[in-house]
Amino acid sequence: MLQIRRSQDRGYADHGWLKSFHSFSFAGYYDPAWMGWGNLRVINEDRIAPGTGFGTHGHRDMEIISYVLKGNLAHKDSMGNVKGIPPGEVQRMSAGRGVMHSEFNHAPASETHFLQIWIEPSEQGIEPGYEQKGFDVAEKDGRLRLVASPDGAQGSVTIHADASLYAGLFQGGQHAELALDPVRKAYVHLIRGALDVNGQRLHGGDAALLAGESRLELAHGEDAEVLVFDLAA
Repeated sequence: MLQIRRSQDRGYADHGWLKSFHSFSFAGYYDPAWMGWGNLRVINEDRIAPGTGFGTHGHRDMEIISYVLKGNLAHKDSMGNVKGIPPGEVQRMSAGRGVMHSEFNHAPASETHFLQIWIEPSEQGIEPGYEQKGFDVAEKDGRLRLVASPDGAQGSVTIHADASLYAGLFQGGQHAELALDPVRKAYVHLIRGALDVNGQRLHGGDAALLAGESRLELAHGEDAEVLVFDLAA
């Protein structure tokens, strides 16, 4: 089964300082048909205006991944981490039994554009944790680069969830395949450009939801940047 979720069908919120597309129900956007996919609970595509951001707030029992596309995301948390996240770096925060943090765009004249991703953890009440790693463009060029996994394989960030996340960049004749376990689920989020996913054409902001499939094939990219999730059902 392959289902396409078009960009324009996502939820949308405009708070002035923040413009956000919601792939799944979140905050003021609620659709019982779109509560998540497997253990993937949130993909928010956020644009933060210059000099603004999310004030200090709390999370618990969630694996949170930030994937920055443009600008820099300033992160500060109750674990003592004070970090800037530029494009090409992946941040993982394990909220566990509770963490407070803030996220800001301190640039005076340019927005910060990023994806905020929430994945349900395998175990609740764990010690909160933080990790951040960079992945060069060359590592993602024409292939799927593992950037998050349960065991930190291949230098990926370690998430406390039964899920793996890959990132890739595709142009022209570049092609990639990924073997899937039919009893699990997969989710493909096209960040930008255009790309064929198992023969279906996706454009920026579109997604493909897969279940009962044994293979994922990506081809015919046009300036495509993509995320692929291998998820517990």
